[in-house]
Formats: sequence, structure tokens, C-alpha cells
Amino acid sequence: MAYWFQRAWIDNQWQRDVRLTVAEGRFSALETGVDAAPDDERHAAALPGLCNVHSHGFQRGMAGLSERRSHPDDNFWSWREIMYRFLDQLTPDDVAAITAQAYAEMLEGGFTRVGEFHYLHHDPAGAPYADPAAMAGAIVEASAATGIGLTLLPVFYAHGNFGGAAPSPGQRRFLSDIDGFEQLLDASRAKLIGDANIGIAPHSLRAVAPDQLAALLAMSPSGPVHIHAAEQEKEVADCVAWSGARPVAWLLDNVGVDARWCLIHSTHLDAREVLRLAASGAVAGLCPITEANLGDGIFPAVDYLTADGRFGIGTDSNILIDAAGELRALEYSQRLARRARALLAATRSPFVGANLHARALAGGAQALGVEAGFAIGQSADIVSLDLDHPSFAGTDDATLLDRWIFAGGAGTIDCVWRAGVKRVEGGRHVDRMAIAAAYRKSVARIVA
Repeated sequence: MAYWFQRAWIDNQWQRDVRLTVAEGRFSALETGVDAAPDDERHAAALPGLCNVHSHGFQRGMAGLSERRSHPDDNFWSWREIMYRFLDQLTPDDVAAITAQAYAEMLEGGFTRVGEFHYLHHDPAGAPYADPAAMAGAIVEASAATGIGLTLLPVFYAHGNFGGAAPSPGQRRFLSDIDGFEQLLDASRAKLIGDANIGIAPHSLRAVAPDQLAALLAMSPSGPVHIHAAEQEKEVADCVAWSGARPVAWLLDNVGVDARWCLIHSTHLDAREVLRLAASGAVAGLCPITEANLGDGIFPAVDYLTADGRFGIGTDSNILIDAAGELRALEYSQRLARRARALLAATRSPFVGANLHARALAGGAQALGVEAGFAIGQSADIVSLDLDHPSFAGTDDATLLDRWIFAGGAGTIDCVWRAGVKRVEGGRHVDRMAIAAAYRKSVARIVA
């Protein structure tokens, strides 16, 4: 099958009159400056699909349910209690249905692969299912139903806070010991299909003791490693009280953080941590919409990108799923903090949209252990933009990505192909109605 585009974003620049040929889900030929063949499917503009580096799929079902003031000092920690009450009721079927809705929306919003930071392992009493990877299987089912690429990141979670504190009752569905987690990891790996891959996710330094972290890294010597780090000021203060070091500094000093690591959020860094994280080659996994919704704080992106730090974007709590929206929120947070504009451009890439997209594309793929962009042999993951949308009126190559990120967003996406299969057409997932019906059924039961 071949597709012809007026424009395609190749090697971080627009090429004209591009023909992409796909065989067995991968690009088999890439031609520029050519006419369309008679049988080619024709579209206006093609972008490589982005990787969503951080998702908790089941949380899509509670989007909008935590916006009521319940404490005089509502924050992340009070939101977490609401989340615990929601997940207490979830079955594997619920997780499959809710996660499929999230994944369909990710495809509609420009993501073609997701890193699922998966910590909901056990039954409501906290006991393992007969199949220890039953919940992982539900995530694989959601990926298969929607067609999104999957990097499964089973989470190890053992403690309630630094220093091996006992977990709370609300965490009972997450908990593992090292032997049990190894069984869970093996069982989860056996469920993967297609080009899905797997990594590990020690939840955070709150939840994983140093000896356990060392054991996890020995268990999985290659592949992605994702960890929550420095999301909250209280977390930083508790880590300093426990170890004398801030969370990101502790990780950099003690566990050999390198290019296979993705540190999720990293919101609260001091100036030295910014430079050291950038130099490590690791990816900062930024989720600006969720970080704003939870009141986490603002990642020091200007200094980090100036130091050539790598980043990817994620949707985390999935309260609003839109790849362009995450990039827009990242830039806008910097503008609000610094009271200036066009902050995440660069001398060599002066347009904000192009710079953000290029860096998120590369960093996201690195974080999920896959290749990025359009090239022969790589997965045919394509997002087409509807250039007839009013947001693109009068656009040129230089401003097209700025118009998508700052003025258009998900509503300007026409079609999405994942591994060469069209999953979104006319802006909607091809199975949206059935996926949404199953989602509504699960959520209605849970919140009744």
C-alpha cells in the first residue's frame, strides 16, 4: 500500500510530494518530490506519530470527578485518596474497557504508542489473581482493540514512603515483593503481541527501597526503566530527610541513570540537578496537563533544554488527551513562570512548534525503546493533518507545526495509521462507537 502527501515531516523538516510505501506494517520505500501513483491514497500533511511516555489508562474513567474542593488545602495527596477509592472497584474487564477509551483518544490526538505505567495488579482485597498478569492482559487487550503500540511498564511498589514505611490500605492492589514481581514480569511478557515491548517501573523512591531497586535492575538489565521522581515538594523534603539528597540527585548518584531511564515529572529540580539530568542522557517524562491539574508545579524546561536535555510527553492521569495540547501546556507553563514568550524555541530551531515536536519525537521514542520518525524499516505510524481546517488558513511550512500545536490540536487531525493500519479516519477512531459503549457501561457501574 502506498500513501502520497503534499507535505511530510521527515528528519525534522517538511518535504514536498512524498510517497510512503508500506509493507507488513513498516515503511518499505520513501520517495520525495514525486507524483502520486493512480492507486495511492492522498492526503495533505503527514507527521510521525508521537510516543506517549506515561499513562495510567484506568484513570481516564475518573476524569472530571476530582474537581470539587474537599479539603481547605486540596492537593496531589488529597486527589490520590479519591483515585484510590475509584480503583478499589475496578475489575480486569473494567480496566480493559476504560483503557481502550483512553487509547482510542490517544490515537485521535496524535499518539501512536503508549508507555503504560501499570501498577494495578491485584484483586480488590489485595490478593494476586489466579493469573498474576490478569490486569496486564487487560491492558494488552485494550491495545489490541484500538491498535495503539504498547510499551508495558509493570510497576514495582512495596512501601508507603521513604525508609520502608508500611503501605496504606489504599495501596494494597499495587504491592509486590521481588519474587512475586519477577513472576508478574514474566507472565506479563508472555501476554505481549505484535511489536509490543516491555520495561520495568520502580514506582518511586517512596515505594521502592534501595536494595529492591538494585534487584529490579539486575532482573531487567536492558530495556526501558521508568520511575516517578520529584513530582511534589513534600516528596523532595521527605527524600532529603531520609537520605540527605533530593530524589533526582539520589538516583543520579546511586543507580547509574543513563539513556534507558525515563524520570517521570522531575518537576522540582535544583539548578545542579537540571544540568546533571540533561548530561545523563536520560529522558524527562513530562505530563504538563496532569501536572497543572494536580498543582504539581512547573518543570524548569528552559534551563533543561538549554542544557540539551531530552524529554518526552505523557498524558499521565488522562484527564484530557491531546498530544498538541501537552506541548502547548509545556510552552505556556514556561511563559507564565517567566512572563515571556517563545521560550522553548532554539537558535537552530526558532519556531517553538517545530522545536518541541522534534525533541518530543526523539525523546519519546528513546524512552519507550523504539525508533522515531519516517524511515525505511520502521513502523508505519502516521498522523495526517487536515489542512482545510481553519486553523491552517494561509499556513506555510515554517508555521504549520505552530498552528497545529497552538491553534488546532486534536481537532485538526484527519487520519492516523498505526503499523500501516488506518485506526483513525475523519478525526475519529474507526471503532469509537463500540469502544465508547463499553467504556460508558463500566464507568456508570463504578460511579453509581
